[in-house]
Amino acid sequence: MAAFLHPDPTSLQVPGDDGSTSASPSSSPSPSRNDCSIAPLTPSPSPRTELRPHPARPFSVVVAIDFGTTSSGYAFSFTDDPEAIHMMRRWEGGDPGVANQKSPTCLLLTPDLRFHSFGFAARDSYHDLDPEEARHWLYFDKFKMKIHSTSDLTMVTELESVSGQRVRAIQVFAHALRFFREHALKEVKDQSSSVLEWDEVRWVITVPAVWRQPAKQFMREAAYLAGLVSPDSHEQLLIALEPEAASIYCRKLRLHQVIDLSQRQMANGLDQDGSRPFDSSFRQAREQLRRARHSRTFLVESGTGELWSEMQTGDKYIVADCGGGTVDLTVHQIEQPQGTLKELYKASGGPYGAVGVDLAFEAMLCRIFGADFIETFKAKRPAAWVDLNIAFEARKRTAAPGRVAALNVSLPFSFIDFYKRHCGQSVETALRRSNVNIVKWSSQGMLRLTAEAMNELFQPTINNVIRHIENLMQKEEVKGVRFLFLVGGFAESPMLQRAVQNTLGQHCRVIIPQDVGLTILKGAVLFGLDPTVVRVRRCPLTYGVGVLNRFVEGRHPRDKLLLKDGREWCTDILDRFVSVDQSVALGEVVRRSYTPARLGQRKIIINIYCSTTDDVVYITDPGVRKCGAVTLDLPEASVPAPSSCANGNTLERREIRATMQFGDTEIKVTAVDVATGRQVRASIDFLSN
Repeated sequence: MAAFLHPDPTSLQVPGDDGSTSASPSSSPSPSRNDCSIAPLTPSPSPRTELRPHPARPFSVVVAIDFGTTSSGYAFSFTDDPEAIHMMRRWEGGDPGVANQKSPTCLLLTPDLRFHSFGFAARDSYHDLDPEEARHWLYFDKFKMKIHSTSDLTMVTELESVSGQRVRAIQVFAHALRFFREHALKEVKDQSSSVLEWDEVRWVITVPAVWRQPAKQFMREAAYLAGLVSPDSHEQLLIALEPEAASIYCRKLRLHQVIDLSQRQMANGLDQDGSRPFDSSFRQAREQLRRARHSRTFLVESGTGELWSEMQTGDKYIVADCGGGTVDLTVHQIEQPQGTLKELYKASGGPYGAVGVDLAFEAMLCRIFGADFIETFKAKRPAAWVDLNIAFEARKRTAAPGRVAALNVSLPFSFIDFYKRHCGQSVETALRRSNVNIVKWSSQGMLRLTAEAMNELFQPTINNVIRHIENLMQKEEVKGVRFLFLVGGFAESPMLQRAVQNTLGQHCRVIIPQDVGLTILKGAVLFGLDPTVVRVRRCPLTYGVGVLNRFVEGRHPRDKLLLKDGREWCTDILDRFVSVDQSVALGEVVRRSYTPARLGQRKIIINIYCSTTDDVVYITDPGVRKCGAVTLDLPEASVPAPSSCANGNTLERREIRATMQFGDTEIKVTAVDVATGRQVRASIDFLSN
């Protein structure tokens, strides 16, 4: 629907090239072509700070869900005891070499699409199914990566199960979140001394910092569907950025809670005492801040930890969240004495997580046994394929730079049998005939991966991680960082630790927190307790709307000329709200005022455009795309305020002032009817393109 846009009286003019300014009337025509359906606007040069007191919400508990690619978990804290973070109960089952309290991110649905189980229970139940029966069940694992890789994410985007059936992604995510909701609330209830109402729980869900707005909104919609909160209580749910959450927790660390790789002398990837730099025994060691040996409660500093006493005002640090699916990088500066954080460069990263090693293993199997066979086996024996990946995952966690002995990966009997019946030869023969000499066969029915083979599997992913960190450290805003914090599940890998220390250790101190796989989860709880801790963020993209401005000969191209009511207008001009990598503080807002195009109009829709660069002028420029829409639902006007248009007619002048915030983890919009002062229902949608 068309809408008119008119200047905010506090920011009336846009400087022209000649230094002159011109403001266009609010009754300017809407264009007759394309979807640029709002009239000229004089934008603010930058967001303005609006110091509004945050209304205190009566939250009694904060529950954070770390929804990871390979593993997930939850933790919570009561607001009357914010220094205690309670971890989720330990799960049944588990993998060799895994010492944290999270569960594998896998989900099992029955053939009629009903929820069956999640985590270890889902994996074990799927394993126990008859091979023919398993083909009718829907098993999903590592499905979070689909949200990252889908460029046109919508509410109807589908996921494919291991056995090939498809179901809407929003339903899969909602099932998983509903599972965590039920378990978390039960545990909170067990530990609470009073009865909690549903609106006393604040929920936090973690997402990669490199996720764009559609993916963040998708997680929010899944949470609504799962019943975590109501859409009318959107402030009850926060979206936390994973490396940002890790950074928030790292502020609290004491010296005995970290491993400083820069201070550990190594030989051939091992400590001088022969142990691995970060082995399972260390990860299982009792922290001094735990209340008891088997407690799941962690105590955190009320202020900042000892580590920060070494930092001076202006010191910079990088948090590298090395997870299962993605590697996320954020650059922060701690602001003393208040302890708030300031982002120095927009979040960056990519699909360089530990899953890359799994994909390399699959590619190696294709080289040995043939891609056609592997695809057939995955389709015909999906449960056995899952078992094979589990076996590799267990061995992958034990890989270390100095290890000489080969790692044995058990092949399921069904793999060996299926290959012989399908290909007419034994697995051993196939391996011998392949040119993959770094993998040997064991008579016990196992693939023996030599140290060279493991290096080949790890190296491409590790190189991507290091290359991305090196590129980031070359940016002017990032030069001179003192600390590099490695967090996330992949950061537990001695292979990655050694490579990062060897390459980057001479530039900064490489720090790994204890229980590194839980760092993001703990930080997400702290973020829920105080969402204002990150005071300044950087915009990942340039955002704006398409508007009309007065046509200037020689300045605007002729193909943008629009004649309307005897006036010349230039169409498709991008009015920027914010620019890529621009610093935006919490509380800063961008305001625009809109006027309905016709009497009785009940809805205004404004298309939002974005770009990865700032050197764009028109919404039709290369790299600019429509990414969302703001919808303003207008209540019926009370008494119209007439005004005269250029043609002498009377038009209802009804100003709707929209306020947008770009300094939070999500873009937010509110609106008010200026004449009445009443709130107007406003929403922003990035999933309906």
